[in-house]
Amino acid sequence: MQRIIKAEIYFDGESYCARTLDIDVFTQGKTLDEVIKNLKEAVALHLEDEVGYGLQGQSSILAMMEVAV
Repeated sequence: MQRIIKAEIYFDGESYCARTLDIDVFTQGKTLDEVIKNLKEAVALHLEDEVGYGLQGQSSILAMMEVAV
């Protein structure tokens, strides 16, 4: 069974930051690619021992980001 974990990604003026809305995870990176990679790793580490959450195998991360146009 897969669950979707929602995350907000934003640029704070110096780096990209990501925080999940469902669980207590925060990370950052210099680029969007780096912050997404860091987010996946941080979520996996956070959920490593949380079998009761219902996540097994790979989880999906739904990221919301604000961009200036």
